[in-house]
Amino acid sequence: MNETLSVPTDTLMTAEKAPIARKGLHEEVAARLRDMIVEGGLEPGIRVPERELCERFGISRTPLREALKILAAEGLIDLQHHRGAVVSRLTAESLDDLFQVMGTLEALAGEMACERADAAAIANIRGFHERMLGHHARAELSDYFRLNQQIHEGIVAAAGNPVLTQVYRGLSVRIRRARYMANFSKTRWDRAVAEHELILEALIARDGARLGGLLREHLRNKLEVVKTVILNKN
Repeated sequence: MNETLSVPTDTLMTAEKAPIARKGLHEEVAARLRDMIVEGGLEPGIRVPERELCERFGISRTPLREALKILAAEGLIDLQHHRGAVVSRLTAESLDDLFQVMGTLEALAGEMACERADAAAIANIRGFHERMLGHHARAELSDYFRLNQQIHEGIVAAAGNPVLTQVYRGLSVRIRRARYMANFSKTRWDRAVAEHELILEALIARDGARLGGLLREHLRNKLEVVKTVILNKN
C-alpha cells in the first residue's frame, strides 16, 4: 500500500512568509553588459575593462565577475586564464550553425502561432509592429531593435509550447548581437522592415506555411549581411 507524504503545515507557513528574492545585482549588471555587447559598446575580441566598469556602475568586483560568468554561459564572453574576460568573436561558421537552428525554431513557432494564437496576442504583436515602424522612421536603432525582438518573442509565445519557448530563449541571447549588427546596413534595415510587413500579414491571415517560410527567409537574409560585416572587419 502506497503512503502519501505530506508537507508539515509549519513548513508551508514558513514558505509563504519567506520574502521572494529580488533580482540580484549581478543579474542587473549582466543585463547592462549584454546590451553593451549587443549594441557594440564592447567590441568583439577586446578584454573587458573590469576596473573601469566597476567605477562606472558603482559596484565592487564581485557582482561584476558573477555577471561575467552569466555572459560566459551565454557565449557572449570568453573567460581566459591569462587575459581575464574577453568579448567573444562572431565567426561565419558559428553563425551558420546558430541561424540554421534558430530559423527552424522560428518557422515552427510561426506555424504553431497561426493555429493557436488568440486575437489579443495577434493584436499585441501588431501593436509592437506599428511602434517599431515609428522608430525605424526616426532612425532610432536601439528602440527599433527592442520592439523587433518583442515581435519575434511574441510569435514564439503565441505558439503556446513551453519547450519551444525555453529552447528559443537560450539561443536568442547568443544570436541577438548578430541580429542587431544586420541593421547597421540602411539597405538591409529597410528590407527587414518590408519583410516584417509580410510577416505580420501572414500572421493575421493565419497562414502558417507562409509565415514559417517568411521567418526562415528573414533570418537567412540577416545572416548573409552579418557574415559580410564580419568578413570586412577581418
